[in-house]
Amino acid sequence: MKKFLILIIIFLIVAIGGYLFYREGTLAVNSKSEKSLIFVVDPGENLDSIINNLAKAGLIRNRIVFYLVVKQLGIEREIQAGDFRLSPSMNAYEIADEFTHGTIDIWVTVPEGLRKEEIAEIMSKTFNISETEFNSLAQEGYLFPDTYLVPKNPEPEQIIALMRSTFESKYTEEMRTQARGNGLTDEEVLILASIVEREAKFDQDRTQVASVLLRRYREDYPLQVDATIQYALGYQTNENRWWKSSITFDDLENTSKYNTYKNAGLPPTPISNPGISSIQAVVNADAETPYIFYVSEPNGTTHFSKTYEEHQRNIEKYLR
Repeated sequence: MKKFLILIIIFLIVAIGGYLFYREGTLAVNSKSEKSLIFVVDPGENLDSIINNLAKAGLIRNRIVFYLVVKQLGIEREIQAGDFRLSPSMNAYEIADEFTHGTIDIWVTVPEGLRKEEIAEIMSKTFNISETEFNSLAQEGYLFPDTYLVPKNPEPEQIIALMRSTFESKYTEEMRTQARGNGLTDEEVLILASIVEREAKFDQDRTQVASVLLRRYREDYPLQVDATIQYALGYQTNENRWWKSSITFDDLENTSKYNTYKNAGLPPTPISNPGISSIQAVVNADAETPYIFYVSEPNGTTHFSKTYEEHQRNIEKYLR
């Protein structure tokens, strides 16, 4: 009986100690604090990293207790990426709850090589803005692909301005000068880069693809790029996508100015929004390349050829 009583006492001491430990860990770091700070949760960041950063920022008392709070509330999968205005005066429950709905800005990622309509779809789904309005305001080619932290309820103009500003900062004056030295205007660079982005899957191929395109452009030879045909054809209802998967001979008869099989020179505008690698590839392109043709396998591997006969052999070998 005496041993049983001792066990009960020990159990009570442990339970009370655990309760006090948990309760103390959920309290605000400083309930009287009037300061706040912006705390950022990166896309895909795991819970351990978030908790460690909260502790470093002096926003929680105890890492273990905060972890238990999140698990107790069952909100681990509901934590949003973005930035949050938090304060040491908030307790653990308030901070945890804030992560599920209190984001000030929201992360949004725009991959390379999308046309503006595809970007409009991303922004519409993320921010519930009008695709039509976004498309009417956006300029193809200047919506720089990147991961952005965007205000929670933005206007289309804000997003477009942010992406255009990022493009202007990434496409440096040094690159512009180098392009002009190669006889290219900024618009020509961007048009060529938008084609390279759609045509070259791997970074190691981009400069060579850009060189072939530049040589053909300089020699007033049609670029003969499928991606420009895909751009002209627009949305494919039967495929539920913007870029047609297979170009037919009938498609090559399209009368659009973007048909680079029928028209020499560059298309009127960029056909996608290229990343910095494709822009850099055009800036570094060599119009004196010995290659004038290329063909890409379905897996993206690109093969270059110096003559039409060699090009035909590559088509037979890699595409048929």
